[in-house]
This record gives sequence, structure tokens and C-alpha cells, in this order.
Amino acid sequence: MDRLRAAKPPYPDLIAGALLWGMQMLAAAMLGLYLRNGLQTSRLAEIAALYFLGGLLSWPFALPVARFFAYDRAPEARFAAFFVTLTAATIVMTAFLFAMEYRLFYSRWHAPFGSFVWAFQFVFTSISAVYQFLVIGLRLFLPLGLVCLVVSSYHLAKRMR
Repeated sequence: MDRLRAAKPPYPDLIAGALLWGMQMLAAAMLGLYLRNGLQTSRLAEIAALYFLGGLLSWPFALPVARFFAYDRAPEARFAAFFVTLTAATIVMTAFLFAMEYRLFYSRWHAPFGSFVWAFQFVFTSISAVYQFLVIGLRLFLPLGLVCLVVSSYHLAKRMR
């Protein structure tokens, strides 16, 4: 029961942390894009929104789960819990948002909603979008995203005793 109570973060940590994590992922993506092609893309606003929202929306899921696993653990284990959970949640949420955007684009050529063909198209379009994100989009988190991840995980592990 104590572990569940400890997993519930204070609301200011949840809201401010989500905004800060979203801004950090936005900065990481913009630096990654700048280092790769000098921000030369016609979709800069969409990319910025994707990575910001990926960070913003992943935080409320990641923080309680990480706090649950970090409760009453050694500092190294707390760091690992925050590191792994933030990594997984951020990648999953950003890939999910990318897949939904991808799906929205291709939906005009798909079968009517609810049909068997539509379900098949939805599943495979989403799988291919996630794969494409993992191959192409994941690199934009580097190098700054890794630094943000280490610093944030360290800070969270130190705060939770």
C-alpha cells in the first residue's frame, strides 16, 4: 500500500514536469534536426509539435510508474527506474502520435470505418508508421535527449528517497 501511495506524484510535479519534459524533448528534436540538416524541412512545426506532445503526454504515465518501481530502492535502482520508464514512455507516446498522424494522412485511401479491410489497414498502417518512426524519428532524440534523460532521471532519483 505504501508503494501505491508513493507512486502518486504531487500535481505540481505532474504538470510542471510534463511541460518541462515536453520542452526538453522539443529542444532535443530541434537540435537533432539542426545537426542533421540545419532545420531544412517543410514540416518543422509538425515535427516540433510531435516531439513536444510526445514528451508532454508521456510524462503523466511515466512518472507514477517509475515512482512505483523506485519506491524504497537504492539510488542506483531509482535512477534505473526513472531512466527506463521515461525512455520507454517517451518513445511509445511519440511513436503512437506519429502513427496516428500517419494513419490520418493515409485514411483517405482506406476502406470505410469499421469494416474488416479498414481494421486490417489500420493495424498495418500503424505498424509501418511505428517502424518508420523507430528507424527515422528516434535519431532526433540524440544527442540532447539522452543528456536530458540522464539529468532528469538523476534529479528524480535524488528527490525520491
